[in-house]
Amino acid sequence: MDTLTPEERSERMSRIRDKGSKAEMAVRRLIHGMGYRYRLHARDLPGTPDLVFRSRKKVVFVHGCFWHGHKCKLGRMPKSKKEFWGNKIGSNKARDIKVLDQLREMGWSCLVIWECQIREMDKISTITKAFLSE
Repeated sequence: MDTLTPEERSERMSRIRDKGSKAEMAVRRLIHGMGYRYRLHARDLPGTPDLVFRSRKKVVFVHGCFWHGHKCKLGRMPKSKKEFWGNKIGSNKARDIKVLDQLREMGWSCLVIWECQIREMDKISTITKAFLSE
């Protein structure tokens, strides 16, 4: 059972934004510090990628574990309204797969960084550097 009233839950959920999350900002600072320059949230590309490297035809998505159904501690399913959340997160995952397929068909390379990986910035740095220098 939810410990908040529907109004309180709605107010809290309305504060969650799709741009500028802590995870995204950490990745942006890291990549910028590595000397790479990028564009943010290109609306002309499927899925509006978080970071776009047009000259390299590469994009980076920073996914929140909960919202995109990652199998980790942060991505656990809520105990209340299981059917609603199952459908919501399931449709998010299906959309993610579709977007990645569309981008790859257009010739773009894609990298997904998960929120839970932010604790390991050295690992993200290595992965990102390898991805962008390919």
